[in-house]
Amino acid sequence: CALGLLAAAKEKTGLGIITEVMDAADLPKLIEVADVLQVGARNMQNFSLLKKVGAQDKPVLLKRGMAATIEDWLMAAEYILAAGNPNVILCERGIRTFDRQYARNTLDLSAIPVLRSLTHLPIMIDPSHGTGRAEYVPAMAMAAIAAGTDSLMIEVHPDPAKALSDGPQSLTPEKFDRLMQEMSIIGKTVNRWPQAEPVLV
Repeated sequence: CALGLLAAAKEKTGLGIITEVMDAADLPKLIEVADVLQVGARNMQNFSLLKKVGAQDKPVLLKRGMAATIEDWLMAAEYILAAGNPNVILCERGIRTFDRQYARNTLDLSAIPVLRSLTHLPIMIDPSHGTGRAEYVPAMAMAAIAAGTDSLMIEVHPDPAKALSDGPQSLTPEKFDRLMQEMSIIGKTVNRWPQAEPVLV
């Protein structure tokens, strides 16, 4: 099963696992493997799920709904916080766009400084879903670093043309490695990346 594959990947690489919670009934199985529980954009206002996720002793990655205002998003986060979980990460993954001919969504990078002024919660930017096009991901990822994001979610696949999902927005490992080097220059320039080399976590 998929959870078994995630557990094997975690054991082999030592990397943490983020996985999406679609149904509260799956939580007992998910918390055995996941280091971070993700609530996807379509469940951002599933308040029953938010309360149950908030009762778990795991950080929660809360993706912004495609039609959600920043206030809607923060109020959704409040359900998790009120349930006793202080470890919430806010993930901007693109809002509904008017022009799908060019991009899957509109990535709202202005959310970064706005959130900084409104909350202490850490911010993640997902330029892969935010654009839906691999060729746009590097520019938006670098812009997000310059704007002050705390983290990025970038899809990577060894052969995007054969990916079972989201292939058009996935970078190859080689392109991802190049992007990490380019982002490290921007990160150091704006004093957000003090390490000599970028660190993957």
